Amino acid sequence: MFTAKTLASIFGILGNVVAVGVFLSPVPTFYRIYKRKSSEGYKSLPYAVALFSAMMLLYYGSLKPNGILLITINSFGCFIEVIYLTIFVVYSPKEKKKTTLKVLLLFNLGAFSLVLLLTSLLTKGSKRIDVVGWINAAINICVFAAPLSVMRQVIRTKSVEFVPISLTLALNLNATMWFFYGFFNKDYYIAGPNILGFLLGMAQIILYIIYKYCVRKVEQDSTEQEPTKDSKLDSADDIIKDKQQIQLQIV
Repeated sequence: MFTAKTLASIFGILGNVVAVGVFLSPVPTFYRIYKRKSSEGYKSLPYAVALFSAMMLLYYGSLKPNGILLITINSFGCFIEVIYLTIFVVYSPKEKKKTTLKVLLLFNLGAFSLVLLLTSLLTKGSKRIDVVGWINAAINICVFAAPLSVMRQVIRTKSVEFVPISLTLALNLNATMWFFYGFFNKDYYIAGPNILGFLLGMAQIILYIIYKYCVRKVEQDSTEQEPTKDSKLDSADDIIKDKQQIQLQIV
């Protein structure tokens, strides 16, 4: 029989492995920036947010008695995000450089330093862990809510070209690993947001399947069939009948 502590360690290690893959997923993007010596249309904000999130989780892990698995992966996360942002700044035009540096100074340096200072001065022990845990939970919920804009775009355009399905699957697996890590550790500041991450990830995958396979098939079938005038009238009558049936059901 596995104890809760053992299961937490297993899922934490698996979470580290999956998260390394997630952190490394932008490597082709930054290799392209390096080769072309231009940041092109890419934005630095997602990487600044990822760095801030990793910094906060690193701080949280350092406060936890058994937070070594949080410390290892988020140390790596901070390291790799700093590399990404350095490449971005080096190969960005002047205005983008200024914007990125402002974000890093105000957000990553300023906001993090403020959290560090206030929690150090105003809280101690388990109270500090709870406060930092709540802050991390709020940040993670905001990060996990980001795919909502992608989902809206998919529904509006009926196209899945905006869905990075491989990354979505990896993020979903990552959320699952860290949910079980938090669950078996009774760390609900980690487990809670990852429930939302898993649900939103599943919703995105379902949308991808619907719009890539079901909707496309219907559109292909409709373009292949060129109805005559009579059949168009028949189909129009069918639509009217369907609407009437719906109205009757509503009443």
